Amino acid sequence: MLKRIPKFFRNFYFITTFLFVTWMLFFDSNDFITQYQMSKALRAKEADKEYYLQKITEVQKDRKELMSNPELLEKFAREKYLMKRPNEDVFIIVPKEDK
Repeated sequence: MLKRIPKFFRNFYFITTFLFVTWMLFFDSNDFITQYQMSKALRAKEADKEYYLQKITEVQKDRKELMSNPELLEKFAREKYLMKRPNEDVFIIVPKEDK
């Protein structure tokens, strides 16, 4: 039966190399599938990083504008945090949702 297998495949170095490569590709903790999933996750994290860096620059720009303009700061406080002056009343109109 062993005589039907070509001599090249019965070679000790071939068998050892084949087993090593099989182990590294499928059974090792850093196998091919895990590496692919980790590189995919890394690309997603890098995209998130770019998004958040862009948002940080927008917030810094808005903060600089707010701190330099008192009227804009008052407008922001009124709209965002519903602040009011002592002699004012604030009415919030919420549009009705269509179902």
